[in-house]
Amino acid sequence: MLITPAYAQAAAGGDTTSMLTSLLPFALIFVIMYFLVLRPQQKKVKDHNELVKNLRRGDTVVTSGGLVGKVTKVVDDDQVEVEIADGVRVRQMRQMVSGVRTKGEPAKDDSSAAS
Repeated sequence: MLITPAYAQAAAGGDTTSMLTSLLPFALIFVIMYFLVLRPQQKKVKDHNELVKNLRRGDTVVTSGGLVGKVTKVVDDDQVEVEIADGVRVRQMRQMVSGVRTKGEPAKDDSSAAS
């Protein structure tokens, strides 16, 4: 045969250090991917959720479609009403707001105005 019995027996035994050194590059790649890709992405998602949560009337926003408008009303937890031109108001999902250009003045309560 082409393979001698002694050589075949030595290869079948295996060595734990060679197995660890063969798995080490995969672990190293995972650690690098975590710090270069996954961690910054999680931070970006967290920042976007905070931005969306803090939307209020008067904010000038940019939508993911590229429209720039002013928030005229916060409808509910999922939607805001955005004025994109004079008299043109559209309902926009909060998650589709990609950025806030300028923060508006806080909305005045009707109860404090009556006092």
